[in-house]
Amino acid sequence: MTNYNNYLGILSRSAATFHLDARLPDQVFKEDAEDSLFCDFDAVLTPEFWPALRAMAQWHGDRHVELLVLEPDCDGFYLPEYRMYPALSLSVEAGVDDYWAAIGYEPDGDVMGSIAISANVIAVTGPSGKWGCWGERDPEVAVFRGFPNVTARNAWRAKFGPCQEVSGALESYLPLTFAARTVPDEYATTLTANYGAPSGKRP
Repeated sequence: MTNYNNYLGILSRSAATFHLDARLPDQVFKEDAEDSLFCDFDAVLTPEFWPALRAMAQWHGDRHVELLVLEPDCDGFYLPEYRMYPALSLSVEAGVDDYWAAIGYEPDGDVMGSIAISANVIAVTGPSGKWGCWGERDPEVAVFRGFPNVTARNAWRAKFGPCQEVSGALESYLPLTFAARTVPDEYATTLTANYGAPSGKRP
């Protein structure tokens, strides 16, 4: 966890990378999000996923990975309930146990206060702001951008998947979120426009 000044720094850097008030299917990244990949939201908040985040940071020369919880709200939940700021900055030299110690930390021994359990919307990036992971518990997906090239993207996907392009996410992850397991047309169209590959370009 972090103190107030560090929290403000993480918040500021996250705001430079993301539209913090946006939610899927709208565009959450401030820069082009083409060639995005999606995975299950809960996967990001497991110790096994730390190497995937660390790899993205190292592509862009970041020495730290920063995770910010946007929902529940800091002032409305984490501060009054647990006297903590819902953000962390972890060195890329850290291991999976360090990541789990941070996101799985239970304030006052209360598991419901841990980020792994309580976080509903998260934003993850590094000081460079050149990559990011945005996750939402509802609709149970996380989306990644910032792959330096197609080769790196495909290698990352093969190593840390399963991950899906937007079309695959609409077929696999997202139907479970909606009534009758059908993604509304408007949602699908907006998500595809914001996170799909440009027309005529292979992802």
